Amino acid sequence: MVPLFQAQIAAGGPITITHRDITRYFMTIPEAAQLVIQATAMAKGGEVFVLDMGQPVRIIDLACSMILLSGLSTRDSDDPDGDIEIVETGLRPGEKLYEELLIGDNPEPTNHPRILRAREKLWPWTEMKQAMDELDAVIRGSGDPLAMMQVIARLVPEYVPDRLWIERLGTLAAADQA
Repeated sequence: MVPLFQAQIAAGGPITITHRDITRYFMTIPEAAQLVIQATAMAKGGEVFVLDMGQPVRIIDLACSMILLSGLSTRDSDDPDGDIEIVETGLRPGEKLYEELLIGDNPEPTNHPRILRAREKLWPWTEMKQAMDELDAVIRGSGDPLAMMQVIARLVPEYVPDRLWIERLGTLAAADQA
C-alpha cells in the first residue's frame, strides 16, 4: 500500500482507496521476520501467534499523511486547488472494512512482550469435512450467499460480519426474492 501510494503521488495522483472507513494493521518486514523466528521457538503445536501491532490505521489518514510528507496538499472540498486527490473506488468482492487478527477474544501473553498466542477452536476432521461438503453443495447448487454465510457462521461463531457485508447480503436476499 505504501509503495502504491508513493507511485501514485509521484505520478501526480490521484491516490486510490477502496473506502474511506477502511482500516488495516501494519508491520515491518523485520517485525514479520522476528514474529516467525520467535513463534517457531515458542510453538508446541497448533498455536496461532500474532504480533501486537497497536491500533489499526485508517487508510485515508495514511494517504493524507503521505501526501503531506511529500510536501504536497490534498485536493478535496476544503482545498479544491490541492495537489493530489484521493478517490474512492469501492470495496472489492470479499474485502472487509477492518481486519480481525484473531477470531476469538482469548489471546494469551507469551514470554515475548509483543507476541500473543491464540487458542483457536480445533474442529474434528469429520465435522470440518461435513461443513465443507455442505458449503460446496451450496456453492455448486443455489450459490446463495446467505446460506453460505450460515454454514461459515456455524464454523466460526465468533465472526461478526461488518456493516457493509450485512447490507450486501440484505440486497442480495431482496434481489433473489424479487
